[in-house]
Amino acid sequence: MTDPALDAEALRERAVASLITARDRTTLLTSCVDGPDLTAQHSPLMSPLVWDLAHIGNQEEQWLLRAVAGQEAIRPEIDTLYDAFEHPRAERPKLPLLPPEEARRYAADVRGRALDVLETAAFHGTRLTEAGFAFGMIAQHEQQHDETMLITHQLRRGPQALTAPDPEPVPLFTGPAEVLVPGGPFTMGTSDEPWALDNERPAHRREVAPFRIDTTPVTNAAYRAFIEDGGYDEPRWWTAEGWAHVRRNSLTAPLFWRRDGRQWLRRRFGVTEVVPPDEPVLHVCWYEADAYARWAGRRLPTEAEWEKAARYDPAGDRSMRYPWGDADPGPGHANLGQRHLRPAPAGSYPAGESPLGVRQLIGDVWEWTASDFLPYPGFRAFPYKEYSEVFFGPEHKVLRGGSFAVDPVACRGTFRNWDLPVRRQIFSGFRTARSEEV
Repeated sequence: MTDPALDAEALRERAVASLITARDRTTLLTSCVDGPDLTAQHSPLMSPLVWDLAHIGNQEEQWLLRAVAGQEAIRPEIDTLYDAFEHPRAERPKLPLLPPEEARRYAADVRGRALDVLETAAFHGTRLTEAGFAFGMIAQHEQQHDETMLITHQLRRGPQALTAPDPEPVPLFTGPAEVLVPGGPFTMGTSDEPWALDNERPAHRREVAPFRIDTTPVTNAAYRAFIEDGGYDEPRWWTAEGWAHVRRNSLTAPLFWRRDGRQWLRRRFGVTEVVPPDEPVLHVCWYEADAYARWAGRRLPTEAEWEKAARYDPAGDRSMRYPWGDADPGPGHANLGQRHLRPAPAGSYPAGESPLGVRQLIGDVWEWTASDFLPYPGFRAFPYKEYSEVFFGPEHKVLRGGSFAVDPVACRGTFRNWDLPVRRQIFSGFRTARSEEV
């Protein structure tokens, strides 16, 4: 029988490590540029970096200090300034935001107090404290905003501010182009992952017909073939809404791409480079992914198909936490955590391959699916409906798998992301599928 005290200590260590990792990344993202770049709005789609910094601290204060520890508010007057639902991103630069140094001090003060709370926290008694959920939720929240801030860094103009080593080069992938996923039921979602968020719950059985899915995400070279074949000029590949979006915004290629003679260039974190042919395509919206799939005679996988390809182990007839098993991600499994500032070449990370033979399902690029963002049967909003519930419906499409900008704490086989089908600034790519003829 497991000693509860040992379990609590392991949870405490995991929570501390997750919070520290997130804060180290936040510090990097907000210290590599000077004050004007922190307070400027680099795109109307994104907040000023200084807003994200104080918002991270404010959410931590509200949930760990007030809700868990019952402490009085430190700065109650700023709650509305950093309420993501109170003020759209385009309006946030006009707010009386905390200046950079004050925002840093506030976030540091909250973090110091939160770590004090964590030292003596009981990981039972309420849903919020069970298995350290509140601490895991806050670590995930900060990492999600770190990814948002990394997107802002990609959008900002100016000299390079961030650097990271490139992924290890790998031989050109020559494996099978697609993998058969058997039909039948599997367990989708989770009821026992301690830090899983509300939209991942509960676990439920889902029936999936047999289908084939790309072994790797669609590459830049493959997507370029769609461009060169006139994909952006042919309405038959696009939904009506997608075609209207293409015409209205004069789209001709993924975001940050531009043609230079016979080659394509892209801007990546302040550096202009030739588009690498073997990397997964990046910065495409759902409409573009869907149009490519139609052009290729295929389709986007549904969310259930994607999860079965990522989690199903036919040998044990069970769903695993990750494609490679139940172990937490390591550097050999996937491209995560901003370790690199680009996707790895298609076919990388054989250690992260699923039992069915599908690669790079976790990390590298978020993958658009065909599915609308909807609740699972038995869904219950927790701890607040604004995290997931208010986004349910046909307006948002589901993305799965995480990108190179996602930290492992906020990425697992059940993790669900969502966005509007027009969004391209996110680190989004895709893979395609086709139904198996029976």
